[in-house]
Amino acid sequence: MKVLKIGAVWCSGCKVMGPRWKEIESENPWLQTEYFDFDQNKDFVDKYNITAMPTFIFLDKDDVEFLRLSGEVDKIKLVEVINQNKDK
Repeated sequence: MKVLKIGAVWCSGCKVMGPRWKEIESENPWLQTEYFDFDQNKDFVDKYNITAMPTFIFLDKDDVEFLRLSGEVDKIKLVEVINQNKDK
C-alpha cells in the first residue's frame, strides 16, 4: 500500500497533518508515502483531480486508488485505515 499526500506550505490543515503523518510513518516503516506540493506539481494535481487540501490518496500494490481522504484526519482513523488495508 502507498499513500500519496498532497498539501501546500500555506495550507493550515497541511501543517497540522505533517507531524501526524511523521508519527504514523515512524511507527509503520513499511508504509510507502509520497508528498506532492499542490503549487509545484500541477500535472499531478490535475491527474488526480485534487480539489481540497490536504488530500490523502491510498493506492493498492497495483497503484490503483481505493480510498481518498481530505482535510484534517484524526491519527486513530488513519492508523485504522492503514491497518485494515496494509495487505492491499
